[in-house]
Amino acid sequence: MIALPKPDVILTHESDLDGLLSGVLLTRLARHLFGVEVPLEAYHYNVWRQRDPREAAAWVADLSFESRLDKATWVIIDHHATDAAPKYAHLIHDLNKSAALLCYELCQAQGLGSPELDRLVHLNNVADLFLEDDPDFVLANDYANLVKVYQFWNLHGLVGGQLERLLDHPLLEVMAVKRRIEDPLGLEWSKMNIVSITPTVGYVNTVIGNTNLIVYQLLEQESTPYKVLLTMVRRANGLMIVSLRSRHGEAIKIAERLHGGGHANACGATLPRSVKNFPDAIAYLRQVLNSAPAKSTPLNSLESLFAEIDLKGTGSPR
Repeated sequence: MIALPKPDVILTHESDLDGLLSGVLLTRLARHLFGVEVPLEAYHYNVWRQRDPREAAAWVADLSFESRLDKATWVIIDHHATDAAPKYAHLIHDLNKSAALLCYELCQAQGLGSPELDRLVHLNNVADLFLEDDPDFVLANDYANLVKVYQFWNLHGLVGGQLERLLDHPLLEVMAVKRRIEDPLGLEWSKMNIVSITPTVGYVNTVIGNTNLIVYQLLEQESTPYKVLLTMVRRANGLMIVSLRSRHGEAIKIAERLHGGGHANACGATLPRSVKNFPDAIAYLRQVLNSAPAKSTPLNSLESLFAEIDLKGTGSPR
């Protein structure tokens, strides 16, 4: 195992289970190695990009490697594609593993593994990498949906930071019922409510069910002529969030046009604050995506805004 520097802060992604597990696992590792409680901060991408990497030392998980993070005594643990290469920072990177699995492997090297964590990290890996052929795929998405429905800091507080308490949590029964009842209803409704943005991008209106799984089924069944399907949510603070999905790597190109990022087939972006509602968002998307791409250096790929979590500007618990 590498000699990890003592971090001043641990930074993680706020919008999904992968970020939650990564952040908590790293706080445990720091406690074990240094005997201190290192502050944990969680960010959505648009806020994260505006945060100054001011600390002398930090551990960053599930937020992608960028050139601005290339600082000595900074450690980045991530699984997103990136065009940047570190000169000073230590990058722990694997496209085929979730960020939480990479963090857990660091913990296991220090004897911090357990059967409960083995199971939880496996389920997260299946959901985050969307491993549809895994026998735990459906259950794994129920676990992932916990964070999307109940939000990062709420769930963190509910289990008191004890990840093991998520296993077989009573709220999973709620997720299972929602999946069995809401998803089929939502799929049939959404099939009839797809709006064209461009000849290859369609907006899927959703009213009920797991949005990610509904969009996945639409793509798998080839129920639409569009290679990229997007969904939108409007947060309490007024920000419009776009999530994009595809099957053959087309989604990330659209996300980058919108100054977002993520995985090749699962990514997202935050629309400008001037876009206040869904009609405005559709008009904005049509204008941007039907125009010629601006000639600029593409942003690094970042994880999906699987996202469906309320944005917090502070990056810390309420």
